[in-house]
Amino acid sequence: MSKILFLLAALFISSMVSAQDTNFSGNWKLNSSKSKLADQYSMAPKDILVTQAGNDLKVERHSSFQGNDFTINDQFTLDGKECINPGWQDSKKKSTAIWADDKLSLKITTKFPMGDSGEMTIVEVYKMDGGNLVIETNSSSSYGERAETLIFDKQ
Repeated sequence: MSKILFLLAALFISSMVSAQDTNFSGNWKLNSSKSKLADQYSMAPKDILVTQAGNDLKVERHSSFQGNDFTINDQFTLDGKECINPGWQDSKKKSTAIWADDKLSLKITTKFPMGDSGEMTIVEVYKMDGGNLVIETNSSSSYGERAETLIFDKQ
């Protein structure tokens, strides 16, 4: 009887551990040599600061494009509800963040207007690979599609 109770307790504890969400918090620096970046015009941030607590995820991206540095701050809820963040030129980005069933990856889908060019959709999948943060990014718009895999080292 005690063996059965022990096995049931171990099973319960392991199911609780596996049900916990992955935490992506940290200061992360892009590892360009491990990443698969677009040939031209990659918008990969050089570093990001991720803060995750409870139902909230904040992502601060530090990027550079054509010699200009800029920072993008986004806030998401991790319950699948729509979140609105500032976009380019006073536009609004609408995003949803949804956990995979195994709670090991998080998919963030963002849509924002591009003026007369329609709308852009960006799908980012956050996951951990050892000690690295991996963000698989796919975007689509009237300009075409782009895919990148960003590998970040923890700082």
